[in-house]
Amino acid sequence: MVDKYCSDYKYMKIRDANDSITQKVSFFGLIFEIGLPKKSKGTDYYCTLKLVDQSHHSPGIPVNFFAPRLDMLPRALSLGDIIQLSDVTMKIYQGEACATFNKHFSSFALYEGEDGVGYLPYQFSTNFRRREQDKKIIASLRKWSADVMPDEGSSDFLPLRNIKEGELMDVACKILCSLEVAQDVYIIFVWDGTDTPPCSIQAPIEEEMNNQLPLHNLPLPRDLLCTLPTVGTILRVVIDQSIQIDVLHLLKAGKWMKLLNVLFKANDGSWGGALTPETRLRYTFNKDNIIEESQRSHESRFSMKMGRMSYWCFPQPSLITDVDCAEWVPCRTLMDVLTHSEVTAKFKCVVRVVSALPWRVEDFRSPSGIYRIRLTLEDSTARLHAFIHAEDGEYFFGGYPALDVLTMKWKKLLGVALDDVGKEISGASRNPLWVQCCLKSYYIDENNCWGTRQFRIFGTKLLG
Repeated sequence: MVDKYCSDYKYMKIRDANDSITQKVSFFGLIFEIGLPKKSKGTDYYCTLKLVDQSHHSPGIPVNFFAPRLDMLPRALSLGDIIQLSDVTMKIYQGEACATFNKHFSSFALYEGEDGVGYLPYQFSTNFRRREQDKKIIASLRKWSADVMPDEGSSDFLPLRNIKEGELMDVACKILCSLEVAQDVYIIFVWDGTDTPPCSIQAPIEEEMNNQLPLHNLPLPRDLLCTLPTVGTILRVVIDQSIQIDVLHLLKAGKWMKLLNVLFKANDGSWGGALTPETRLRYTFNKDNIIEESQRSHESRFSMKMGRMSYWCFPQPSLITDVDCAEWVPCRTLMDVLTHSEVTAKFKCVVRVVSALPWRVEDFRSPSGIYRIRLTLEDSTARLHAFIHAEDGEYFFGGYPALDVLTMKWKKLLGVALDDVGKEISGASRNPLWVQCCLKSYYIDENNCWGTRQFRIFGTKLLG
């Protein structure tokens, strides 16, 4: 950047640039969408940005950049930053107007977006020249981005409750946090206030002994856990190692973002996502209809009697269990249980029993006849282990029923697929029922209350 001003370029609105096919044009734009850098079929690297301004804010104009080195491509610090383009060529590609940045004669400069205070670019190409009048355009774009309410069409972005196995989807979600879970392996935690669909359990019950279903794909420290929402699924999304350097700085904790082409898969009976080289990131304006509707929908759940119960067990859980606590006692999610401020407490929950140890009803009692079983409970927010022990087991099972009676009840609870004559279908997945239960928390070591906190089922009866 030469330290003197240039006035040779005539800057136009994006709407006018769209009508200037085959011509070289210059314009400013707000970075609305970022496509991740890739290697071209030749020797260059390339990336695509979509830009908007006051004249054209849906769906944005694509700008294709080519450069011999990655560090010569524009690298926005944040979605919503401002880019200044000079001498880019307008073309038609697949029926859509777009701009192409030529590495020999085009130039660019990047500025901070809405929250920026200065007018010096933080990145620029070698042949970029400043103009004094650019400050006015930058200030105008910053003010516009703070006030605009674009209408992108909510149908383009699906809530997390609509995710499907192996599909690429566009989602609008809040970035809660990111963690490095192993060397160069990063996961982000995303949330939109809705409940992901329950997964079928592929593993047979007996595999719990040697291959236990995980409580979480990743254990979280309590201080972080307690900052997360307690209603709605928190989804773990892995970032492909090849794109980490290009995407991590854009995923800002506490911010809503639109993620395009996210791959969703179920693993160990839990949903997860992946950001891949085909993923694109889209800016979310302060006033966004999709985000505001997500927030209103989430907040409305707290005004409903059963609002914390998973979306997937409405209108009511199965009647296979009964609980002692009064009907008016509100249901709590398992995240409510895990993040409760007191070590010892009692809760009423609606959950699925996804596994048990031991799994054979013949082994539920110790040699002395005492019930001792560890269940893995799941709802749309979390998983945890809960024990059935001693007199609570007697109450849960109604004493000591015959093994064949107990076996049928147990298979029903755990969602084991049976044929018309009640025989287990080999190789079939399990779909556990949604049931009510009462939980209480306790600790083993008074010198380490939180570190030894456990959960136990009480006041719950299996009816069958």
